[in-house]
Amino acid sequence: RSFERLWRLSAYASLAAGLHNLSPLRPSVGSRPTYNCRQADNPENILKNAEELLRSSSWGKTLTDEEMTKALAGTTERSYAPGAFICMKGEPVEFWMGIIDGLGKMASHWTTGKTTSLTGISTGGWFGEGSLLKKEARRYDVMAIRETRVAFMNRSTFLWLLDHSIPFNRYMIEQLNERLGQFIGMMENERLLDIDTRIARVLAALFNPVLYPGTNRLLQISQEELGYLAGVSRQRANQALKTLEDAGLVRSEYGGINILELDGLRRFGD
Repeated sequence: RSFERLWRLSAYASLAAGLHNLSPLRPSVGSRPTYNCRQADNPENILKNAEELLRSSSWGKTLTDEEMTKALAGTTERSYAPGAFICMKGEPVEFWMGIIDGLGKMASHWTTGKTTSLTGISTGGWFGEGSLLKKEARRYDVMAIRETRVAFMNRSTFLWLLDHSIPFNRYMIEQLNERLGQFIGMMENERLLDIDTRIARVLAALFNPVLYPGTNRLLQISQEELGYLAGVSRQRANQALKTLEDAGLVRSEYGGINILELDGLRRFGD
């Protein structure tokens, strides 16, 4: 228990220091954002800032001018280094979060050293709505797998949109339904599928058009990062990728994985 307390205090101190530096969202006129070098080959898929994330989101496109102004005023953004906690299990939930650029891993970490990987969260994906709606402490950790920029919409703004925007409510129903289907599928994958098939499902899950609308077919992810998401070693992820390559479903390239047959990944192992 002492070890757990020290570990949590240390992690919370790091997280608090980051939250202290949250910057209010401002229009990006004249800004010069620093892009992730891993995504430099796909500049059309790089979101410059939180404002662009909001305006390009399916729900953002349905907002009135008044609603968008309110959403922008209630949103901040910040960057995380690889391995940093974006949010932590047990903390109060005060924000709805979206990935501007980068890759996060939703997981549960135990003081015994065991880790359960739940899902990856890629560019354009929003998360945390369930805990925000239930007003409960967060039940999972989210860590940055690589340098990641995140938008934070505060609770009052999120609830205001629910009260004033019917399209935002429709989006939220669809988001929660997709998330439920995702986790049901994950339970099936974990209990019934071999590792090669699990890797195929992890890759396919990053292309959910509702949860992760910004994912490009040239997936900017390393074998180590893929292993983190699937809960396996880099070496085992590499073996699985070779199996998928032999099946003509993917092709490993410099700095990423080219998805050749998305439907094939979804059906692999059936």
